[in-house]
Amino acid sequence: MKYLLTLLGIAGSILSLAQHTIREPKAIRLHGAEWQFALDPAGVGETGEWYSAKVPASRFDKVSVPHCFSVDPRYQFYTGTVWYRRAFPWRPAGGKRVLLHLDGAYYATTVYLNNRKVGAHEGGYTPFKLDITDYLKTDGTDNLLAISVNNNTWLPGSIPGAKDNNQPNDPFPGWMNYGGLIRPVYLTVEPAVYVDNIKVETTPDLAKGTAVLTVRTRLRNTSGQAVSPAMQLQVRQGERPLTLSWKTTTGPIAPNQTGVLEATASLKAADVKLWSVDQPTLYDLQVISGSDTAHTPFGIRKVEARNGQLLLNGKPIRVAGGNRVVDYPALGSMEPDWLVEKDLRLMKEAGMELHRLTHYTPSETVYDWADRHGMLIITEAGNWQLTPRQMDNDTIRAKFRQQFREMAERDWNHPSVIAYSVGNEYLSETPSGQRWTNDMIQYARQLDPTRLYTFASMRLNILPKTADGEASQYCDFVSTNTYGNHAVVLDHIHRLYPDKPVFISEWGRRADTETGEAGQVTHLEEVMVEIRKRPYVIGASWWSFNDYQSRHQGTNPNGYRPWGLVGPERTKRPLYAAHQREMAPLTVQKLSFTPGAEGVHTLQLRVVARADFPAYTLQNYRLQAADANLLIPPLQPGQHVDLAVPVRGFDRTLNVTVLKPTGFSVLFQSIDLTNDTRTSNR
Repeated sequence: MKYLLTLLGIAGSILSLAQHTIREPKAIRLHGAEWQFALDPAGVGETGEWYSAKVPASRFDKVSVPHCFSVDPRYQFYTGTVWYRRAFPWRPAGGKRVLLHLDGAYYATTVYLNNRKVGAHEGGYTPFKLDITDYLKTDGTDNLLAISVNNNTWLPGSIPGAKDNNQPNDPFPGWMNYGGLIRPVYLTVEPAVYVDNIKVETTPDLAKGTAVLTVRTRLRNTSGQAVSPAMQLQVRQGERPLTLSWKTTTGPIAPNQTGVLEATASLKAADVKLWSVDQPTLYDLQVISGSDTAHTPFGIRKVEARNGQLLLNGKPIRVAGGNRVVDYPALGSMEPDWLVEKDLRLMKEAGMELHRLTHYTPSETVYDWADRHGMLIITEAGNWQLTPRQMDNDTIRAKFRQQFREMAERDWNHPSVIAYSVGNEYLSETPSGQRWTNDMIQYARQLDPTRLYTFASMRLNILPKTADGEASQYCDFVSTNTYGNHAVVLDHIHRLYPDKPVFISEWGRRADTETGEAGQVTHLEEVMVEIRKRPYVIGASWWSFNDYQSRHQGTNPNGYRPWGLVGPERTKRPLYAAHQREMAPLTVQKLSFTPGAEGVHTLQLRVVARADFPAYTLQNYRLQAADANLLIPPLQPGQHVDLAVPVRGFDRTLNVTVLKPTGFSVLFQSIDLTNDTRTSNR
């Protein structure tokens, strides 16, 4: 019987982060249309006690939360402090704790309840929670919640934030400082001893088909006495419960402390269904401890970077991806479910499978979608082009570690998250950049040793002379932001790090160059020729999937940077169809067309799994054409199969679509049914 119990200190009044999935069924919504709102340009709200009932509601506007004040026409582009308030009734229950959760507030946040300061938080894209039990009223009257938020990250010292070089344009990161309560706000009611977080680690044995499941459950004891909690664990795959033998025991957790209980179980081969891009199988874990019940989804998969390859479940995979900036007209950085569905479906059908999404942590809804539909994500904590002085600054380092921990503890059970990035485009050839990379990866591995680690380098483009002359030496795979000279840069990286896979974390071309949108397509096609020659390139993530607003140098007068496959409202450019064609993992070729009697003909097609890029095993793909719905046999990269497609009627063309097993279309092709063998693609 194995048992692990660790006591964790809780600093201040902000508790460690709970994962999205374990609290969702318990959430009591505070977000909605009942919020009061006011700008505080003079910064007098705290002195004026705007958090108190003595400042009447009539002095505030009404807004709905989530709320991005930067795009609200009344407050557009304001930078500074704002205030949100709302009243809510509450009947306290004895012996229970009430937690206030904020999934995202940009950037610096202070929370007040009933005229008392509860706590503060810095960081715009990661969640935090506060225990408000002792601040609630007990006389049955309404409670007044007030939250101040400041989005001024145009000063050095925030993460992300301004550079400290005293140069023009240095205050502005590449994207907007959209401010407000940009994600849900809600309460949960917990017993005196409650599940604070769950970490699930899966170790599949690919040869035997079995797996070992390790569960670390963090329990918070808020009572005044030591407790020895027991745990019950149940795993389901779909609707089917698994019968598992758990190795776990209980032990004491001191008053007002947190303990971590560990349990392990073995899954037999019949119970193991590996998670992958095309077969995103999910399990659900339920943990019961005392009067508390929590659950989290998870997947079983193995990700490795070795010998210049990225291996998913033991098989090499090379796939394209995209960077998605969280930006949409009239929404700013808010991510309602419909927008996540719209964007990720467009990305999936454009052949985007492996992403370094952006320079900060998006809504967890993104990762939930990626888990269910099969995407590979490198998630990055928010920093951008830190200077050497900033990377050596202890305060900056502490802020980054805090935000990284918040990101990791929220996302570590998502099978779609295969790697973490510790930064973007800092001077990684300097001693400061080397120290930052090594130190932050070491810190991150202590939190989550199950992921791969990297950072997005722009300094490999200057062709450092030795492997130890640039910080990619500390990474599991190299990520390079490269916007030209691709062949030379990629070959140089491979010479420096011959055993490390190379991921092009950014590449692309704007739609407003002198060659316009056609130039984007030409650039894509030309660079793909070079990528396909180089088997060590495991992915290429286009910057960016969508156009986005910015204050950075080079932004157009309309406020947008037009890098995208799609425009601000997701209107497709010609690049979209070109990307889908180039990034399809297979090709379809016409072999012959044989006219038949009575209007029934036979079209012979050859389906070829790409051997170069993108390349991975294809299984359960389908080809649809008119009335035909044909299963494509399993294909390894480079293999092909010939299919006979029945054609009825007298049309001169036939539209062919290839679907993934998850239902997404990855190729659309129009086949010419005349006597020649020409085809057209779109």
